[in-house]
Order: sequence, then structure tokens, then C-alpha cells
Amino acid sequence: MWNEKRSLWLSKACTLAFCAVLVAVVVAAPWLAKWLVTVAPSVQPQHTTLLLVTVYVGAVPAAALLVCLYRLLHNIGKGQVFTAKNLSLLRAISWFCFAGAAVCFASMLYYTTWGIVGVAAAFVGLIVRVVKNVLAQAMLLKEENDYTI
Repeated sequence: MWNEKRSLWLSKACTLAFCAVLVAVVVAAPWLAKWLVTVAPSVQPQHTTLLLVTVYVGAVPAAALLVCLYRLLHNIGKGQVFTAKNLSLLRAISWFCFAGAAVCFASMLYYTTWGIVGVAAAFVGLIVRVVKNVLAQAMLLKEENDYTI
């Protein structure tokens, strides 16, 4: 039967899988850039370097986001839900989403399809920001409730 423990395990496993995919994309980036130039008619051969820059620069906030996400899941697994550390991790995750979106939007100068990824990243950043605000309010209520006799 499905329970919270298995759900948390699946979330951690998916996070680690995304880490593996990120590493694979970074390692295979030169080949992927050359392949995209041959497949996508709107990408010019002179854009190969720009594609590599986008992937390598975008990998930094993506990796940081995945580390924060794993730490958040680890804290939740230890029963630490309403903590300032989790609030900080959610804040960082949202900023890393926005940083990734900024990289994608800048990359639209040579390949407009990056805009789709940028909009998705910004939207996820907004959702995480809202969840962070909800968690902050829940922490205030919990703190107020803890002090109630």
C-alpha cells in the first residue's frame, strides 16, 4: 500500500535520477549541441558554442536546486517540516528556478524555443514561492499555537 514513507522515497529517487540526467546532459553537451544543429532548422551551426554556454551556465542553478530539494526531502523525512531551514531551502529553490528562467530567456536571442523552458521554469519558481509563503504562515500559526496554554 502507498504511504508517506514510500512517497518520500520516490521523491528522493526522482531527485537523484534528475541529478544523474543533469550530469549526463553536461557530459554529453558537445554531442547534443551538434545533434541539435543538425535536427533543428532554426539553430545555426555558429550557435553551437552558445548552446554549450546555455547548458553549462544553466546547469549551475539546476544542480543547486536539486541539492536544495534533496535536503528539503531529507528534512521532511526526519520529521522536520515547519522549520526555518526548510523555508530557506524553498526560498533558494524558487530563486534557482528564476535563475534558470533568466538563462533561458537570455538564450532566446539565438534560439527562441528556450522561451518555453524559461516560462516553465519561471512558473515553477512562482509556485514554489507561493508554497514558501504558505509554509511561512503555517510556521507562524504553529509558533502561536505552541505558546497557547
